Amino acid sequence: MSRTADRAAQAERISEAVWRIMAESGPQGLTLRAVAAEAGCTTGLVLHRFPGKRSLLAHARDLLHERTGEVMDRLEAGDGAPADVLRDVLAHAASLDPVKRQEARVWLGYLAAALADEDLAVRHTRANRSFLARVGRLVAAVRPDWDGREVAVVSTALVALVEGVNALAVADAETYSAEAQGAVLDRALGSFGLAGRAAAT
Repeated sequence: MSRTADRAAQAERISEAVWRIMAESGPQGLTLRAVAAEAGCTTGLVLHRFPGKRSLLAHARDLLHERTGEVMDRLEAGDGAPADVLRDVLAHAASLDPVKRQEARVWLGYLAAALADEDLAVRHTRANRSFLARVGRLVAAVRPDWDGREVAVVSTALVALVEGVNALAVADAETYSAEAQGAVLDRALGSFGLAGRAAAT
């Protein structure tokens, strides 16, 4: 393996270690030493990439934004009906399977850390507003008859619903099961007049 490839592989192992620890242990477990142990490298190597805990947390949030964003970009760029694309994007943000529940844990852990750190809060706000803008575009595509204020109100309600249920599901996956989350999402979309053909029939 070349030196460049070896460095890339090390960076990938460290990134995956950051993700796993954040998902399993939350921000309190995300330390340089824990990441090094999980990645099978020295603390110095981790420190070379991440000078402190804040940078580890920021990296976890960036990974979450990248992973969810890539899928949502593909969904939004597809040729499905606008209402179906809106539903798919919102469902992708929900914690409907083990991978998505892991993402919800990372999101919630980062949010908890951001409450006491202005720089982390700014990063969180930027990512959340990006998601809100995406949902706004999709709502407007489904309901071109709505004005900007109506689109903004409904988009905010849908994002708050999905993210709120995600937070609750982290602690109580039985009550907020995938089936329950899907039913709540479909009811909300139907109530707002945004249901796709399959959900409406």
